[in-house]
Amino acid sequence: MKLSKRKLLSATGIVMASSLLLAGCAGFGGGGSSDNGSGSQTLTFTTWASETEEAAFKELIKKFEAENEGSKIKLNVVPYDQMFSNIDAQLASGDAPDLFRVDYGNLGVYSSQDQLLDLSSYFTPEESGAFVPAMWEAVSFDGKPYGVPHQTDVSALLLNTKLLADAGITDIPTTLEDAWTWDEFADVATKLRASLPAEQYPFVYNWQLGGTSRWLSWLFEADGKLLEDDGVTPAIDSEAGKKALDFTKSFFDNNWVPPTSSVKSSGYADTVFAEQTAAMAFVGSFLVPDMDYFNEFEWTATFMPTDKRGATDLGGNALVATKDTANPDLAAKFLKFMVSEDSMETFCAQTMELPTLLSLADKDIAYTTRPDLMPIFVQQATTIEPSDVKQLTSPYMAAIATAMQDQLELAFVGGQSTEDTLKNLTAAITEATK
Repeated sequence: MKLSKRKLLSATGIVMASSLLLAGCAGFGGGGSSDNGSGSQTLTFTTWASETEEAAFKELIKKFEAENEGSKIKLNVVPYDQMFSNIDAQLASGDAPDLFRVDYGNLGVYSSQDQLLDLSSYFTPEESGAFVPAMWEAVSFDGKPYGVPHQTDVSALLLNTKLLADAGITDIPTTLEDAWTWDEFADVATKLRASLPAEQYPFVYNWQLGGTSRWLSWLFEADGKLLEDDGVTPAIDSEAGKKALDFTKSFFDNNWVPPTSSVKSSGYADTVFAEQTAAMAFVGSFLVPDMDYFNEFEWTATFMPTDKRGATDLGGNALVATKDTANPDLAAKFLKFMVSEDSMETFCAQTMELPTLLSLADKDIAYTTRPDLMPIFVQQATTIEPSDVKQLTSPYMAAIATAMQDQLELAFVGGQSTEDTLKNLTAAITEATK
């Protein structure tokens, strides 16, 4: 199964794109429910998708239409880089699609602006309780759900087994409880640095460009916070913030990562790993098919390192309905169908993504690629806490992520001190949350 690596990376990571209201964007048409006079109702559904995702969407839409006579879901697949500028323009003009896909990092921008359908009346407490709590939090704003958590993906650590064995590293954690601590991970990196030639590196992290917010996993592992519980007060200038920043700066100071792999790098961690430039790489589960297809060496996966606690990034996407859809009941019915147990299992098995229903968390889903590794990612997903999600889906995250990219770049490769970096981040967060 060959997937487009860059399309997937852009599509399912937490991409903190700015939500500017752009007019006149070409790319796809508008939406709105329609009734053709014979009782047939049509909803428009706009999404980006890999080839496998598009096939899965089409299969499930066909099933929904068969189960709901007279209904029609018009699927509109667009490039990710056009997605939200077009959605913004269509929302501004009153011509938005009835349904669209949105990554969790961008969802808060729309829910906080009263642009999405409130689904509170369509889900009983028992139904909302069927989801992993952190994922239900991801689609909620002010305690109300404005979408459904369709799937998620998280990062774990991929390992080149030969390069690790050559460095004498053969004891790889196989359970979350045995995940390497930060100190143990540093010891592994030190051994690899001593074993590898100068042109190869112990590991590479996936915080490049749109993935800058993945740095927050280290902050959460140190039991730190980006924002206080009020959602606006900066909390990053703390002992945990200092510890996380000092540790991640050491990646560059100790020559553990390629010097060109900082947050503003135009390269990506999975590419560096596939080229065997790095012995380990932090990579999202959605890229497992690419890794299996392209890599001509033996590799496996283990868990993210832990400090005070475990953590990982929040990837994946929600499905939402626009507030002004002409048929909210049908839109809500389709959303509920897409996150039913059977539909979610079908979609995740085909796309190598992770479910958000508790009933599927421990189920042996028949993944089509490297099913031996997917339990690692499933277990890793349990380290995401609702408090993490609340921060990662903040309406202010787009602006905060831009500031993080600038400040982390200065800290990692520009020689800026930890003290100044935390001070500057605090000022930027204060400005972003005004």
